[in-house]
Amino acid sequence: MKRRTLISLALGASALSAAEPDADFFIEGYAGKLSVAQGEEVPLHITTSEAACEIEVARLGAKREVVWQKSGVAGKRQIVPEDASAKGCGWSESIRVPVGAEWKSGYYEVRLKIADAGGKWTLHNRRTAESSAFFIVRQARPGSTSKILLQLATNTYNAYNNWGGFSIYAYNSLSNNAGHRVSFQRPAASQYSRWELPFVQWAEANGYVLEFAANSDLEHHPEMLASYQLVLSVGHDEYWSTPMRDHLEAWIGKGGNVAFFSGNTCCWQVRNEDGGDAFTCWKQNYHLDPVFASREFKTLSTLWSHHLVQRPENQLTGVGFLWGGYRRSHGQFMEEPAAYKVHRPDHWIFAGTGLRRDDDLGGKDTIVGYECDGCELEWKDGLPFATSRDGTPKDFEVLATCPVRWHPDDAEWYERWEKGRIGAACMGLYTRGGTVFTAGTTDWAHGLQGGDVAVQRITRNLLDRLSQTAG
Repeated sequence: MKRRTLISLALGASALSAAEPDADFFIEGYAGKLSVAQGEEVPLHITTSEAACEIEVARLGAKREVVWQKSGVAGKRQIVPEDASAKGCGWSESIRVPVGAEWKSGYYEVRLKIADAGGKWTLHNRRTAESSAFFIVRQARPGSTSKILLQLATNTYNAYNNWGGFSIYAYNSLSNNAGHRVSFQRPAASQYSRWELPFVQWAEANGYVLEFAANSDLEHHPEMLASYQLVLSVGHDEYWSTPMRDHLEAWIGKGGNVAFFSGNTCCWQVRNEDGGDAFTCWKQNYHLDPVFASREFKTLSTLWSHHLVQRPENQLTGVGFLWGGYRRSHGQFMEEPAAYKVHRPDHWIFAGTGLRRDDDLGGKDTIVGYECDGCELEWKDGLPFATSRDGTPKDFEVLATCPVRWHPDDAEWYERWEKGRIGAACMGLYTRGGTVFTAGTTDWAHGLQGGDVAVQRITRNLLDRLSQTAG
């Protein structure tokens, strides 16, 4: 049977099968567990055209370290359900990866490989195919190697993953029709290499030891927080559940510190389902969320800043996307420098940078972008102050700003949006038990990757101070 026919049967959706390559040679898979502790096992679920495949597992940190390999793993074609995006593939387990007790906490890439020698009589070319999956290894004894926890933005990875036809976004879903439920039990699309990996590479190369967790570990393993002094969010940490946020805010209240080297952070509320194997987020279509009909809006899966939820992310991070926007993205400020303007250079985070008031920060590596968070500001004697009318804590100190703006397609669905408003990315911090810093931008790590001396020194100042003591 030709592969196009097989794919049509397997996918059960003509629109999806029509886009598939016409080649009977493939391999894909996913990790059955998103996050495991050292000493546990990770089931892999694989579909392939070949009778056998190879697997390689490597930790991605300061360098790529291969920790486990296996060849001759039995291959099997597995059917893709029509609702795979929302409910997962349900594939049978192919093999289990034994996670060693000595494996470092971190992000682990799984490479799945097949190869052949071509045809028997002709086409003697060698063919290869490869795909990847990932899982996260937590420290079995939290805090035993580091007091810094990096929780990865795995919910955001899943939100943008359109494998099976649908993501949470219309632009990359079938027929431009966004899904509202997405499963982790399908081949993944990771954003780790874009933001978190450059941060991890810089940190580990400079002597910082980090322990790792998934977003959902803040919900399902909140007890781990007590072992850390500092929690990090890096890059694009957009999707948070109520338990995630509740647990982190309670920990901050007891003296825990957080550094959000991220932007668009905690923008949308999700509800984890199936024990964390999937989540729901209705976003702009919040009126279709069953919670809307119940009028119990606390867990309504829309903007955290929505007036029905009444819990703007500013209360956690100090800033939010409603007062932020885009820079060097979505057609906004595409030609202007993507740099912060420094306002309060005497603050301890700027120690050793040599920066002065009104100096630019990070323009070489466009650290302000592509999505940025801000707060409502008022200006006095040329300096910005948070009004706190948007939920930003009263003691939030604005250290640097840069103009940003929403694209109308993103903003004007919200009936309380002020059309045409220009916001400002805001870097700053506040203290409420522990200290909370925000970079206010997704692209802070690009300054580390680019070798910006001031960005590196600010990051050092924050890691060194907040990992040692409360506030």
